Amino acid sequence: MEHYIATGRGEATVHCVRLHRGEDLLESIKALCAQKKIAAGVILSGVGCISRGRIRDASGVTIREIDEHCEIVSLNGTASQTRCHIHIALSKEDLSTIGGHLCTGCIVNTTCELVIAELPGICYGVEQDPETGYDELIFGTV
Repeated sequence: MEHYIATGRGEATVHCVRLHRGEDLLESIKALCAQKKIAAGVILSGVGCISRGRIRDASGVTIREIDEHCEIVSLNGTASQTRCHIHIALSKEDLSTIGGHLCTGCIVNTTCELVIAELPGICYGVEQDPETGYDELIFGTV
């Protein structure tokens, strides 16, 4: 287990935004992180609905398309200008739930209220992990 403790370097900045119909959820989060130069952030809340979804399942390969209106019942993960790793859970029209890794192409229907905390003193980086084969999150200090 990797453990990182940030020393107190100020208070967290909280970014509150409302996304509108037609916006891509993941691309909007990435754009916010780039615009605000967020080095390390955590999604505190994301609620709203989508008209179309794209999520990757646990295989790490298969992307599933959801072509119906869904409520966002959970949105969490890490977000920065370097890397976003976000999971989403959606409630479908029949109230069944589906979830996975958020992919580009998840389109906001009426709204998405998004709250991201920017963590002071921390930055996220990426490092290839030979064991997993993925670019994995690493922590650093600003």
